[in-house]
Amino acid sequence: MITSANDQTHESAAAAAPLAKRSLGRSGLKVSILGFGTAPLGDLYERLDETVALATIAAALDGGIRLFDTSPLYGSGLAEHRLGTGLRGAVREDLVISTKVGRWMDPWRKASASSATAAKPATAAPGFAGGLPHRAVFDYSYDGTMRALEQSLLRLGMDHVEIALIHDVDVWTHGPDAIEGRVREVMAGSYPALQRLRDEGVVKAIGVGINEAEMAERLVSMADLDCVLLAGRYSLLEQPALDHFLPLAQERKIGVMLGGVFNSGILATGAVPRARYNYQPAPAEILARVARIEAVCQAHGVPLAAAAMQFALGHPAVATLVLGGVTPAEVSANIAALASPAPAELWADLKAEGLLAPQVPVPA
Repeated sequence: MITSANDQTHESAAAAAPLAKRSLGRSGLKVSILGFGTAPLGDLYERLDETVALATIAAALDGGIRLFDTSPLYGSGLAEHRLGTGLRGAVREDLVISTKVGRWMDPWRKASASSATAAKPATAAPGFAGGLPHRAVFDYSYDGTMRALEQSLLRLGMDHVEIALIHDVDVWTHGPDAIEGRVREVMAGSYPALQRLRDEGVVKAIGVGINEAEMAERLVSMADLDCVLLAGRYSLLEQPALDHFLPLAQERKIGVMLGGVFNSGILATGAVPRARYNYQPAPAEILARVARIEAVCQAHGVPLAAAAMQFALGHPAVATLVLGGVTPAEVSANIAALASPAPAELWADLKAEGLLAPQVPVPA
């Protein structure tokens, strides 16, 4: 049962002004500056009540969010199931749906099964407490890509998506020894499959969803991509995408969707005990840096999370932020964080304290 506090927050989101939209590179798509990331709907870290999950999607819709990003990885398909259910009554033409390829779900193998018994190399969904009882199989082949997208459409209950992203082609996921082979598989399989689907109008935009700025730069240089969803590599805490990837994206008119702008938690919670950074407990040096950033934000009366979101949107290459939410209240808080612009003095003081480099773009 949703609490009355969440109901009130849901109602306030419904009354909010529509979110602004930006062009997603040269794709022709317009996306709300805040998108909804559905990893939490796949029981990320802990099981999520079905009623709360659907109310959270409704809060995103009511608050003006029109970009929804999902993946078969999230709860082995559970997030896609829940998203499709939550959007069933929405006007489909108003929505931009993004999902990912690179994994398909084997319904004959439970997620807890040993990969040694599987017909193909498989992976469980790390970090997910629940989800569907299916086993994820990495597959960047042409046929595997088509199979993954077909499965996603069935789970979503839709006949198309606007954006298809090749998921997790990075060292973070595959390790340094396997990544070159994965890149070759993508260029021979997933990429031409998505090119065909784009040419046929089945999808409007193709791209990659990854965690590394260096790999994003490399793949953009190798392929004709419309967009990139980059997680955690351009934030108020760190900007490894600043010098090379983001300028290249601007030059090629590639739409950038930023995920992980809280660096998996610490820029939302602050430097509290057990704060998460890159999905792990934050090390001492990260806690110290975040504490310094938060002190500057507090001096200007700006919540740390609001500063993190507004900063990430301040780069001209960035079209949208893709943020998750577990409850309607969390979604409404994210929407509200964009409503009151931080003062210019905040960004100036962060630069004066050496917490942002002088050349880093900041919100106007």
